[in-house]
Amino acid sequence: MTSTFTTRPVRLGTRPSPMAMEQTAHFAEIFRSRHPGICLEIVTIVSEGDRHRGPLSQLDGKGAFTRSADTRLLDGRVEATISCAKDLPSPHDRAPDITVGAVLPREDARDVLVLPSGHSPATLADLPPGTRVGTSAPRRAALLRTLYPELEPVAIRGNADSRLSGLDSGTLGVDVMIAALAGLHRLGLAERASQILDPTQWLPASGAGIIVIEHRSDDPTTANLLAPLTHHPTRIVLDAERAALATLHGDCLTAASVHAVHDPAAESVTVHAVVLDPAGGTPIRTIASGPDTHPARTGRRAGKQLLNAGAAALMGSPS
Repeated sequence: MTSTFTTRPVRLGTRPSPMAMEQTAHFAEIFRSRHPGICLEIVTIVSEGDRHRGPLSQLDGKGAFTRSADTRLLDGRVEATISCAKDLPSPHDRAPDITVGAVLPREDARDVLVLPSGHSPATLADLPPGTRVGTSAPRRAALLRTLYPELEPVAIRGNADSRLSGLDSGTLGVDVMIAALAGLHRLGLAERASQILDPTQWLPASGAGIIVIEHRSDDPTTANLLAPLTHHPTRIVLDAERAALATLHGDCLTAASVHAVHDPAAESVTVHAVVLDPAGGTPIRTIASGPDTHPARTGRRAGKQLLNAGAAALMGSPS
């Protein structure tokens, strides 16, 4: 099964950011423990999103961080790629012939408020009106307009470490920022979280805290290497979340949240799905539950329920 790779390495494509390299090193440790006789070579890939300094919408932001990796995967320059699931395009926007081969255990999906270094601890509710809150996510901007309309969301770019440096130096153009707790953990900077935001109100990103490794659909050798590394409870919730997002024709630039919860005792998965109004109006919410043997089916049902409730009016009609 693994003889193809005994004379050459398995090439794993990854972005070169500190956070991406940390999560890649974590996966590499898992891979090498499972396959000690196989060489894993790390190949860094600079994406369109990494090179571009303006708004992601200028790049047709869907997949700005994965298109370069997809190209190298499909033309055979790498056997696999590693990504944060929340950065992946929705399946309806994805390059064909790419398959998720391994899913690592979900980390904390919550967002956090980050203040400049040395700032006294505070929460979003403590911040004075007009405070500029940095974020690159339409979901977060819509949540701010809904829950804290007195605050001003401001679009920011850059990797997590460069954003933190800019925030501390005053060059980021914002007073505070929102970040992913899982990302801070990977950087060893979880103490920078001034407030961990309640996920029942501050809704997580779809795929938040989940690392996926993908391969070409026509590459069974790599598929067989990756399959034993999958954390199946996380695969269940990921499949449910991505199915709902695909039904909505949404992506990482959509002001929406799909968050699934697996109940192993009941052998069920529950999908909490919300489409937010970018202007700060009333969100449209739904919940769907089903057996954990068919998570994508439950996700699709949640997406259809949102569309039937009028979510398309907030998102723009699916094409």
